[in-house]
Amino acid sequence: MQPMSEKFSDEQILEGLGEIVEEVAGVSPDDVTADKSFVDDLDIDSLSMVEIAVQAEDRFGVKIPDDELANLKTVGDALKYVSAHS
Repeated sequence: MQPMSEKFSDEQILEGLGEIVEEVAGVSPDDVTADKSFVDDLDIDSLSMVEIAVQAEDRFGVKIPDDELANLKTVGDALKYVSAHS
């Protein structure tokens, strides 16, 4: 039986992250791909990363502790984290 919380597909997570990054940092969702680094490729600063994490928590129903946030270097890292914890 499926748990009460909805399980998101990788495609849904990637699309959602793209929308969040666009809203927070003005980056086109088309540029938000799993291989992109938040800092090096998408020019996301630490304050924006916190905002992205807060919005991802709300959107996907996950908790991203500060110590885990530091480990989310790429969009793919964030995708894997959300997928594993949603």
